[in-house]
Amino acid sequence: MLQRLTIPRGPIELAADLHLPDHHTAPLRAVVLSTPGSSVKEQIGANYASRLATRGIAALVMDPAHQGQSGGEPRDLEDPYRRGEDISYAIDALTTTPGIDPRRIGVLGICAGGGYAVHTARTDHRIKAVGTVVPGNMGTSFRSFQADGPAAALDALAAARIAETRSGEMVRVNWLPDTLEDAEAAGVTDIDTTQAITYYRTERGGNAHSTNRRLARGDSLLLGYDAFHLVDQLLTQPLQVILAGRLGNTGSYDAGMQLWKMAPNPVDLMVIDGAGHYEMYDEPQYVDAAVERLAGFYADNL
Repeated sequence: MLQRLTIPRGPIELAADLHLPDHHTAPLRAVVLSTPGSSVKEQIGANYASRLATRGIAALVMDPAHQGQSGGEPRDLEDPYRRGEDISYAIDALTTTPGIDPRRIGVLGICAGGGYAVHTARTDHRIKAVGTVVPGNMGTSFRSFQADGPAAALDALAAARIAETRSGEMVRVNWLPDTLEDAEAAGVTDIDTTQAITYYRTERGGNAHSTNRRLARGDSLLLGYDAFHLVDQLLTQPLQVILAGRLGNTGSYDAGMQLWKMAPNPVDLMVIDGAGHYEMYDEPQYVDAAVERLAGFYADNL
C-alpha cells in the first residue's frame, strides 16, 4: 500500500512516498530511505521500500530538497548537509503519522545516501538502527576525482561562481553521460559507468524527474564533506553494512569496510558475491537478498 506524503521542510515541502504493509497491526516499525545522488523516490528507493513493506516494515522514501518533485531553489543542488537534514525532517513527519511507532524508526542509506544516512544518524539519535547498502562517502569520492587535487578544484569553483554571479546563469553538469554512445565517444567504457547509464538513462530505471544534472556550485560542498566524521564517537546505533562482492570503481566496498571498522556498534556485515554496485539497485536476486537481511536486522534492532 502506497501513501503519498508532503513533508514540511521550513519554507519548502518534500515529496515522499510511504510504503506500508497491506496487512499490519499498529504501531509499526519504520525506516527512512536515503537514496543515491541524482535518484528520485520512484527509483532505487522504491525498489527497497516496497520490499521492506512486504516484510512488515513501513518505509518512507522522498525526493531530496531541490530535486525531483520536492521544492527548493536552485534546482539540481546536491548539498550533502541538506540531504542529511531531509532525513531528519522525514523523521519529524513519521513521528506524527498515525500507526507509526516514533520509538522504532531506523534509516536505510544506499550509495551516496548511505553516507548521508550515517552522517545524520551520528547526531539524530531518534534513529535507532542504521542500515546501508553499497554506502559511499561523497566527500572521499569527489576529492579522488580531482586530477590536480581538491584545493585546486575549489579554486576553480570559486572563479566559476564569480562568473556565474556576474552572468546570472548557474552552470549544471552531468552526473553521467546521457547515453552509452556519449560515454563511448568520451572514452568511458568501464563496467560500472556503463551499468549506471543502463539503469538511470534507459527505460529500465529512468524517471522523468531524475534530470541527470547537478548544480556545479554545489561541488564545493561535496569536496569539503566527510560522511564518516566522528562516526567512531557518535554513531552508537546498531549498524548493518551490505556490500557488492564485485569490486569496481565506485569506492563503495572500501567505504563500507571503513565504516564497518570505525563504527562502535557494528552488528552485521554482508557481502553479496557476484553483484556489482549498480546491480544492487534493481537486480531482483541481489536486492531480495539484501532486503531479507535488512528486514531481519530491523526486526532485531527496532
